Amino acid sequence: MAYIELGNDIPGIRGLLAYRPETAGPLGEFTEVLLRGDNSLTRGERELIAAYVSRLNECVYCASSHSATAAAQLPGGASQVELTLAGVANAPVSGKLRALLEIAGLVQVSGRLVTAEAVARAREAGATDVEIHDTVLIAAAFCMFNRYVDGLGTAVPGDPAEYARSAQFLVEHGYQTPRR
Repeated sequence: MAYIELGNDIPGIRGLLAYRPETAGPLGEFTEVLLRGDNSLTRGERELIAAYVSRLNECVYCASSHSATAAAQLPGGASQVELTLAGVANAPVSGKLRALLEIAGLVQVSGRLVTAEAVARAREAGATDVEIHDTVLIAAAFCMFNRYVDGLGTAVPGDPAEYARSAQFLVEHGYQTPRR
């Protein structure tokens, strides 16, 4: 049960968004652009960055949700996601995505830890400036989302099938469509 009365029993951020629809709209639009808009990073790669930061932040709801959504969109599925979250250094991802995940991990601790050298490594691995920008923004945004979800003590489903259902909805409909 959440720390405040939400007037619903919807888990995670979905319950918070239902509680405050006036903030749900802008947050949904932002997330839609960030994770699903036109980009040279695939939707699955961007979801993996969100899952990685959420795992580092120990936000069970967001890590589970975005892991399932990444798995639904990456060629290696759940195995690829779990191996990546277990250790970026040996992750079954491109060198470019590995370098971007390393930047995301730095942002998760502090944006000030991102260095010119880390950015240069990402560029050397093939990352564009837009991809580096969006990685930093995804990491920063998910630090906020993780703190929002955990800071209000939202419900966390224990059934992995619930995350898989939610992931399928997100893949098909995106972040701007209200879900219950």
